[in-house]
Amino acid sequence: MIYDSVIIGGGHNGLVAACYLAKAGKKVLVLEKNDYIGGGTTSQRVFPDYEAYLSRYSYLVSLFPEEIFDELNIYVKLFRRAVASYTPYVQDGVHKGLLISNVDEEVSRKSVLDLGYGQAEWEGYKAILQKQQTFAGLIWDSFLQPLKSKEEWKTFFECKGHAELWKCFVEEPIGQLIETNVQSDILRGVLMTDAKIGSYTHAHDHSLLQNRTFIYHVVGNKTGEWRVPQGGMGNLVAQLINKAQELGVELKTGASVERIKTGEVAEITFSRQTSQQMVKAKDVLVNAAPRVLEKLLGNSAQPPVSIEEGTAFKINLLLKKLPQLKDKSITPEQAFAGTFHINQSFTQMQETFRQAASGKIPDTIACEIYCHTLTDPSILSDDLQAQGYHTMTVFGLDLPYELFIKDNEAAKAEVVDKFLKGINEYLAEPIEDCLAQDKNGNWCIEAKSAVDIEKELGMPRGNIFHNGLSWFYAESDDAVGKWGVETPCNQILLCGSGAARGGAVSGIPGRNAAKLLINE
Repeated sequence: MIYDSVIIGGGHNGLVAACYLAKAGKKVLVLEKNDYIGGGTTSQRVFPDYEAYLSRYSYLVSLFPEEIFDELNIYVKLFRRAVASYTPYVQDGVHKGLLISNVDEEVSRKSVLDLGYGQAEWEGYKAILQKQQTFAGLIWDSFLQPLKSKEEWKTFFECKGHAELWKCFVEEPIGQLIETNVQSDILRGVLMTDAKIGSYTHAHDHSLLQNRTFIYHVVGNKTGEWRVPQGGMGNLVAQLINKAQELGVELKTGASVERIKTGEVAEITFSRQTSQQMVKAKDVLVNAAPRVLEKLLGNSAQPPVSIEEGTAFKINLLLKKLPQLKDKSITPEQAFAGTFHINQSFTQMQETFRQAASGKIPDTIACEIYCHTLTDPSILSDDLQAQGYHTMTVFGLDLPYELFIKDNEAAKAEVVDKFLKGINEYLAEPIEDCLAQDKNGNWCIEAKSAVDIEKELGMPRGNIFHNGLSWFYAESDDAVGKWGVETPCNQILLCGSGAARGGAVSGIPGRNAAKLLINE
């Protein structure tokens, strides 16, 4: 049997591609090495003693285009968080917090003014937000279109009267934009986190990786707002699986692909249930990192460079109650409803990057915390909801792969310990007193380093974007007019995060790869 398309990797991008291809009448097979479908967008019962389904590796949705939901006729309710972020800090010995609201600008204004830098600070912050929104409005639609050249984009911005935007976002380090417009170390840090999440970079990195990371975090659906998927990321995957099966897509789990042989038709060899099998396909779509594809083709992958090193550290927690804060002006329900920042001031993140680059785990852990259940309690059983349980997910920064190679478990334990100490600086009660315990008395904490992410999800060096994030434009002359999913072999396309414009949970490269094949 020859399939029209075989897709390697059953994460959300592979499922999106499968749905589009099957909808166009193609015979499609998806091969997934794990025993579940979903990859990094899965929801799992992390703590077996409790009926709580956590989005284990990814948490929020911003970059998934509404067009994909509409074109595939799937629906995932995305809840708006009333609070965008809360950042605790100490001012003159008093515990306070910077509260940024998604629904009440006056709340945000008062909180920014309380930082002590006057009206100019608020105006500077608003100026950056306006620049972000204008920039997003100009480029977002292009993510679902063939690539244009950098020169064409620059001319477009100039003709629209936004040459300054181009300079700020594309030509100069994003740290310059932030430092020029706001003065507070705390507020600068809140803005800068969007330039660092998942990427090993800093404010004035000459590579501008921080700019590319910032762009991906602020342009989604022209607003850049990050929302909570009802039922967790697992619901998004469930909708895609249901649609794929409805359209006749064949899904095989436990299928570890070993090699791809190109020819008149491609041959894909994989192991499954202790046996080796082979299927044939006219086209192969790879929902895995480019370096994984090189290995499957039998090519020698180039050694990873430091800028592509994974730096994300993820901690999942189950709480029996929310902890009280030292900042008495806010309730835990408000503080944790958005993104809760710890040790993420501008200067703190400069220092955590410096320490990580010197080869040590930073003294303080820069991280942000998401409490899914304050917005969507449905990932908990009715009983856990009634008892006041909550989930928390922590996303740590500046914790590169290299720091965990020698002794992963010991290094993870050190990071978790430093995280607990860090958050306790701002809590009126130790978070340990709020943690749920399993039947053996162990805290319900799960930690994943970049080494774990590589092992479990097949992401080289634990890079959650598969590679350094790309620009939104063609980065070479021969990429102009293409979709950013092409490879040197016409039979093989990338459909994962390693494709152009592929970072984060978006489905964009899956759709673009499918569109290329459908329109041929």
